[in-house]
Amino acid sequence: MDKDLKNLDSEELHCDVVVLGAGPGGYTAAFRAADLGKKVILVEKYQTLGGVCLNVGCIPSKALLHIAKVINEAEEVSHHGVAFGKPKLDIDKIRNFKIGVVEKLTKGLTGLAKQRKVQVVYGSGQFILPNSLVVKTEKGTTTIQFKNAIIAAGSHSVRLPGVPFDDPRVIDSTGALSLKDIPKNMLIIGGGIIGLEMAEIYSSLGSEITIVELGEGLIPGADRDLIKVLENRIKKRYKAIYTKTKCTKIEAKKDALYVKFEGDNTPIETQKFDKILVAAGRRPNGKTIGAENAGVFVNEQGFIPVDNQCRTNIAHIFAIGDIVSHPMLAHKATHEARVAAENCSELKSYFDARVIPGIAYTDPEVAWMGVTEAEAKEKGLAIEIGKFPWAASGRALGNGRDDGFTKIITNKKTHKIIGAGIVGVNAGELLAETVLALEMDCDIHDVALSIHAHPTLSESVAFACEIIDGSITDLYMPKKV
Repeated sequence: MDKDLKNLDSEELHCDVVVLGAGPGGYTAAFRAADLGKKVILVEKYQTLGGVCLNVGCIPSKALLHIAKVINEAEEVSHHGVAFGKPKLDIDKIRNFKIGVVEKLTKGLTGLAKQRKVQVVYGSGQFILPNSLVVKTEKGTTTIQFKNAIIAAGSHSVRLPGVPFDDPRVIDSTGALSLKDIPKNMLIIGGGIIGLEMAEIYSSLGSEITIVELGEGLIPGADRDLIKVLENRIKKRYKAIYTKTKCTKIEAKKDALYVKFEGDNTPIETQKFDKILVAAGRRPNGKTIGAENAGVFVNEQGFIPVDNQCRTNIAHIFAIGDIVSHPMLAHKATHEARVAAENCSELKSYFDARVIPGIAYTDPEVAWMGVTEAEAKEKGLAIEIGKFPWAASGRALGNGRDDGFTKIITNKKTHKIIGAGIVGVNAGELLAETVLALEMDCDIHDVALSIHAHPTLSESVAFACEIIDGSITDLYMPKKV
């Protein structure tokens, strides 16, 4: 064994394509390049594949959000004559359920890598030359010589100044998803998607939630009418939601974390919290991988600019995912990954998606794509809007959740669909049809004349198009010809 370790100390590997980072973008790029006949090495600093998304982000959060949804539905159905009583929580079992979901997927990725003969090197990678990468592993140092490289090194949580991160009661999203305990009361700094999803989980499990957001409103990327529906629901469940507010002082004391606020309609007195979650956004890892040693340009924010082939300023080095640009979403990264891998494999491929959908997996879910109503007005675009209220949906009423709506935004002259916004239970699942409609250059008639099954929430997309067309019969909204 000592002899093997000695041999690994100065190991040198060679490949056609090296992929730095094994998140959704990274493993997709590695697998696609391998499928196209390339010898691929995948470098990952953690001991499991899947990156932030699979291990400490998208997947575990959705597992816990499922638990939260069941708890909330059980409480709500009591108003309709079915009472289950107060739930008994076993935090260890809940945590193990989340871990089990993650492990099943990570083991699946390991198996897929083996099937494709993708060599995985676990360790922290740094570029040293345009065609060389050094990886510090547990057993020593491995040098990788490559013909092409795909950078998929992701992003990290923002650390705000003045926040005592050395105190274990101050956590980021990773700490929140570890679910070590359920605090009596919790402050969440950041009213974006991550903060609101964590608020949903911890509130359902029994924490009293306060949210503070520096901006003018929650989830700034979405239209305000969508967010209003979400706010109307969560403000009844949470202790407080403060917008246009910042934390001016956080003091860690033995009994609690003491916080002072500054902003509109915030309390003057200092507030006490058992735990603070900092969810103030993410920053790209461009400055942490030695990209400059390979001649790759990294801007001041840590992003690596690329062209529509995902190619950096160095022709044989590509970059994808969070490290490239906003939005920092896994589904953007996976599409960029295919483009990069195909260009590494002598195929001409381009990232030409017209729209990247966004979803907040809150309760209710908020989903949008394309041009928002606010953006359209800001740009002076001539638009028409069809907004179908779920209060007129038989399926939504039957579900006991008619608090949502579906909004379609079209070009007024052509009636082409250019945007959509949906808020309500499972809104994210409904959004896919609108994305396809935009990509296929559909107009409202293409959607309205497609028969949608009844009764479904998906009908609301067609009904919103009928409102613009003036042919809606489920509402009385005659359109003047």
